[in-house]
Amino acid sequence: FGSILAMMAALLFGAAILIFVAANWEAIPRLVRVAALFAVIVAGYVGGAVLKTRDHGAIGEALWIVAAAAFGGSIALIGQMYHLTGDEASALLTWGAGTALAAVALRSNPLTVASLGIADAWLLLKWGGFFRRSEFPHLFAAIALVLFAISFWTRSRAARHLIILSVLFYLVLLSMDHNTLQVSVPLTFVSALLFAAAVFAAAPVDRIVQLGGRLPLHALIGFLTGMAMIQFELADEASYNGAFAIASAVALAAIVAAIMLGGRESRGLRWVAYAGFAFELAIIYVVMLQSMLGTAGFFLAAAVLLGIMALVIIRVEKRMNAPTTEGAKA
Repeated sequence: FGSILAMMAALLFGAAILIFVAANWEAIPRLVRVAALFAVIVAGYVGGAVLKTRDHGAIGEALWIVAAAAFGGSIALIGQMYHLTGDEASALLTWGAGTALAAVALRSNPLTVASLGIADAWLLLKWGGFFRRSEFPHLFAAIALVLFAISFWTRSRAARHLIILSVLFYLVLLSMDHNTLQVSVPLTFVSALLFAAAVFAAAPVDRIVQLGGRLPLHALIGFLTGMAMIQFELADEASYNGAFAIASAVALAAIVAAIMLGGRESRGLRWVAYAGFAFELAIIYVVMLQSMLGTAGFFLAAAVLLGIMALVIIRVEKRMNAPTTEGAKA
């Protein structure tokens, strides 16, 4: 908790410095401006490193965040001062690259997460901002891959979790700009394979990805995201063919399978599965509302199938637990 408070204080301190400098920018001589900005950066990184060596890790990491924030502010303010060409997206890319290099040099977990946050901001700005061009920001895939590799060096498991979620968000944006099925179908297939690998070969897979056993959770999120994109694409054709109903049935079956295979070990996975189940019910109702009989028939069939599966699962688990119980009594 103290580390979190230190990070919050660092962010507020960095924002205060940048706002103060910006408010008094014109009154400060140009040379003093540049010197002050670089002084904050150097003091933050060097001071943080010194504190880290003296067992004040939280405060040291907080100073590194201040230095990274000052570096980003310096890019904007110096660019404005010397009328350098470029746009906000380029500035964010430079800021993120500098923060990532600092994360590697200092082996910093928070700086790795910060560089990912800057990369996400760059993605949003390039995709939907004022500077958007005809091309899609495919560079984000390479950035995510580099940051994922860096996260192993900086021992940042949090960054790896966030990178996976960011890649899923990137794929959603990609599907909106390109053919949806060309993105969603491979995403669904790869997510299913990753889930199977993470469940049936949990130990060796987790030694590779080092996600603390959370790969099934991410794989399920990826699968449900892909299925949702497929269902949205097929929603307009729901009245003309059964593709939407098939996709919905596959999604519901996959949710049940995910709970059966990985739900016992992961509470988070169960909650994601429950959320996915609620989403499936909602989208099925909305899309098939024009045919109440079709909706009722689909729900009836799904209820019967789920009921049968639940009965089978209960009986199987009772038989599997019976020897253990008898042995304990003996």
